[in-house]
Amino acid sequence: MADFTDDDDALLAELGVEVEEKSAPTRTPKEERIIAGFEEIQRFVEEHGHPPRHGEDHDIFERLYAVRLDRIREQEECRNLVEPMDHQGLLKEEAQGAAEAIAEEMDDEALLDALGVEAESGGITELKHVRSSAEKKAAEEIANRERCRDFETFKPLFEQVQRDLDNGVRETRPFEMKAEIQQGRFFIVGGQKSYIADMGETTLTEQGRTDARLRVIFDNGTESNMLMRSLQRALNKDEAGRRITEPVAGPLFSGEQGETDQASGTVYVLRSKSDYPLVAENRNLVHKIGVTNTEVDKRIAGARLQPTFLLADVEVVATYELYNINSTKLENLIHRIFSPARLDIEIKDRFGNPVVPREWFLVPLKVIDEAVEYIRAGTIAEYRYNPREARLEKAKDSHHA
Repeated sequence: MADFTDDDDALLAELGVEVEEKSAPTRTPKEERIIAGFEEIQRFVEEHGHPPRHGEDHDIFERLYAVRLDRIREQEECRNLVEPMDHQGLLKEEAQGAAEAIAEEMDDEALLDALGVEAESGGITELKHVRSSAEKKAAEEIANRERCRDFETFKPLFEQVQRDLDNGVRETRPFEMKAEIQQGRFFIVGGQKSYIADMGETTLTEQGRTDARLRVIFDNGTESNMLMRSLQRALNKDEAGRRITEPVAGPLFSGEQGETDQASGTVYVLRSKSDYPLVAENRNLVHKIGVTNTEVDKRIAGARLQPTFLLADVEVVATYELYNINSTKLENLIHRIFSPARLDIEIKDRFGNPVVPREWFLVPLKVIDEAVEYIRAGTIAEYRYNPREARLEKAKDSHHA
């Protein structure tokens, strides 16, 4: 019997002639999956006008299709299977050589996992979390910490920041841009406060983006030698990630008292006459810095009976008059500046209870004078006190939001 075409079969059927049914070619599950996958690639090309591309800057589906297309091009069995349907000439392109090495038997779920993506059971179109390899690297750098051997140097900074937050001197705000990552800045990432203790030279990545190596100290006593872009990714990915603002001094002092100005108080600097060994040995360096709304003489009256004055008489070595300012915020600001040099001392009050005074600092008087000038100029937020050098230093690449 002669072979009939599909049109002939239809005509014979209309004439009532029985035609032997042809058995449709059967496909293996693997072949069906390859064909379906190639059809998805074709739909992508129709919608976007170009073959799928590799690279973390591209959509995860595009990257997935690019890996799949490379796989089809490289395997003769796959090429032969889909070649009759390749009306877009996709198989004629040279394989792009994906950065991700994917085994030929991987299904969509395995492909997604290799690309750093978690998928719901419903398939690749229902993604639970899209996570690039760069994000995975950033998370690893955040997690890959070691013990900070000189954490005692930084612990007072974290304690002061917390007091600043409690007193409203600082605030937490959403992280917005890479420029906010500067030496001396504080952030909250992964539920922990972090401090940029050091920032190396700025370099350019292969994509032409700026980057720098950081030394990041965390408030749990660990540190990480991570890249700036890794910290940026971690902050962007963390829904609770925040930056901690710098204290804004503003024009806290007026140069002279005007007719309408109201005296707000006085910054005073004291020296102690205590015989406590640490104080006696550093008499010219140990200073109490405070702010009072009353006369200084009245404030220090009965000093020998007050633990905050080390239960000893004191002498006034400097005062600075204030006008129209918030004296509480100013005192918090001054204490924050010199917190790295806070005197570590514990004394017993009249009842034998331990007291830790917090307003005494190992700071030369001339540095306190210098700090007052910076406060007056509204530029104090640009400086950090270096206790080892006993001087104020301008923060590296200081930048203020």
